[in-house]
Amino acid sequence: MAVEVLMPKLGLTMTEGTVDEWLKQEGDAVTKGEPICTISSEKLTYDVEAPEEGTLIKITADVGAEVPCITPIGYIGSPGENIDTAETTETSETVEEEESTVEAPPTTTSEAPTREAGERIFATPLARRIASEKGYDLALINGTGGNGRITRRDVESYQPVATTKTAEGQVAAPVQIGAGLEGMRKTIAQRMYNSLANTAQLTFHRKADITELMAFRKTIKDSVNSPLKGNPLGITALLTRAVVLALQDHPNVNSWYDGKELVTHKEVHIGMAVALDDGLIVPVIKDADRMTLTQISQSVERLASSSRQGSLTSDELSGSTFTITNLGSLQIEYFTPVLNTPEVGILGVGGLLKELALTAEGDVTEKVKLPLSLTTDHQILDGTPSAEFFNSIIYYLENPYLLML
Repeated sequence: MAVEVLMPKLGLTMTEGTVDEWLKQEGDAVTKGEPICTISSEKLTYDVEAPEEGTLIKITADVGAEVPCITPIGYIGSPGENIDTAETTETSETVEEEESTVEAPPTTTSEAPTREAGERIFATPLARRIASEKGYDLALINGTGGNGRITRRDVESYQPVATTKTAEGQVAAPVQIGAGLEGMRKTIAQRMYNSLANTAQLTFHRKADITELMAFRKTIKDSVNSPLKGNPLGITALLTRAVVLALQDHPNVNSWYDGKELVTHKEVHIGMAVALDDGLIVPVIKDADRMTLTQISQSVERLASSSRQGSLTSDELSGSTFTITNLGSLQIEYFTPVLNTPEVGILGVGGLLKELALTAEGDVTEKVKLPLSLTTDHQILDGTPSAEFFNSIIYYLENPYLLML
């Protein structure tokens, strides 16, 4: 009996993947564990291995095809063997959805359903989760389940659209978000558009005086006879530690909001945005609130290296509760970071600056400043609590010995 080659699910936020290249063709012999094709998601590329030894008798997803996770993209069996594609692998998602249909509905850009103000929207738990991860508004999605219930397949087939108005005020044809883009770039375009469309983003800018922090680093290094393991006094590690402490002081920022439910997390998982040649990924430092400076530094270095080598695991690419993105190496001072939804806060880091200032005695001295940009969701956080959280980060940076506690 033929064995299915499935589109893998590489993380909690992955709902579909794109077939980038077939390394084997129909009729080729394959061995178990041998890479047979390459797929990509928003966050990474991945070699799909043959689940069994045999012949690749059928390819059901061509290069460029976008396929839902845990869906067959090919079959391995004996030459000439017939394939009954009606028999599909039952997944835990299918059981949870209690859906009776097997085939996914075609992608649709139909008009949004008409709903009364305050009308309850019926959707399965999995459909709500996927919609939250993608930044979709459930009110805009047509439900095909019983009594109009929105299912996983409805969310996965939904394509967000934007409309424009003509000079006469007429609504023009909808424009599909991410049209003309492929793979990771297309998914990033959709997520960034939905992040801006479904949140009220407010950005603050301020410089932190890290003159004492730099002196603190030098004092510690000069006082230690042997090299510091893992470079725990690197700027990124120290900044991450300051963010963790500030999140513990202001737990309302360590939250997710999907447009329906606000969840405040006890654990602090820091996402570290890393730029790649073909896009941006956000590996996650899990349980950063339980780590020492050395452990944070080691995690930062390991995740950055694994990101560029393409060796991150799915668990390392999901679950962040707050994100840090750094453009300091490009000498950018301030910018407007876009929320990594469903998170309600993201910190942008600029390049170090040296400025002249006057001491209390009137002498000229040199200060080291770090430009920071904080974006929060104004739906959840008003200006004052956002500013108070921002000030906490800067307070810890300007009082560096607190970072050791």
